[in-house]
Amino acid sequence: MKTSIRLAVIYGSTRKGRICERVVKWLTGESARFPQFDIDIIDPLEFALPSSRETAHPEIDRLAGRLGMADAFIIVTPEYNHSFTASLKSTIDLFFEPWQGKPVAFVCYGGISGGLRAVEQLRLVFAELHAVTIRDSVSFSAPWNRFDAAGRLHDPSDALHALDRMMAQLEWWTRALIAARSDRPYADIAA
Repeated sequence: MKTSIRLAVIYGSTRKGRICERVVKWLTGESARFPQFDIDIIDPLEFALPSSRETAHPEIDRLAGRLGMADAFIIVTPEYNHSFTASLKSTIDLFFEPWQGKPVAFVCYGGISGGLRAVEQLRLVFAELHAVTIRDSVSFSAPWNRFDAAGRLHDPSDALHALDRMMAQLEWWTRALIAARSDRPYADIAA
């Protein structure tokens, strides 16, 4: 029997009235189809993070603990002005070690591009943090028309197909990287 994968799903928006709520609800609702993943929802709004990069702060330590326990990540990100949000960048930049040698997948949303321009920029950020990004993602253009308030998706067939593909790749990379990190910790080679 394979062990569970600890998967952190991270909100990429902290705006009031954020569509991210609906997208995360949809994703977590669908996660029941993937019992190999043990989901931890991380909402930056649940943490009183400092506005500057303080090295010793209890909320940073609390978030670091949650990120450090994860074997893999899914970032749920909107696209604002052809990029990802400042709040997501701030959350990512608070840490280095928790991302190293771990896979990161993306569920994105936005206007015409469906958030894909934000994901392309995030791939560069995570490469610098020594994380492996999953090639396939789930993308929603005009999400305000696609989800109801409870996070139910109208006409979900394409999104479900993309999610299945992304989750299969995420599981493969996660298991490969868990094995690699247990053979030799990534920190040993990242310096």
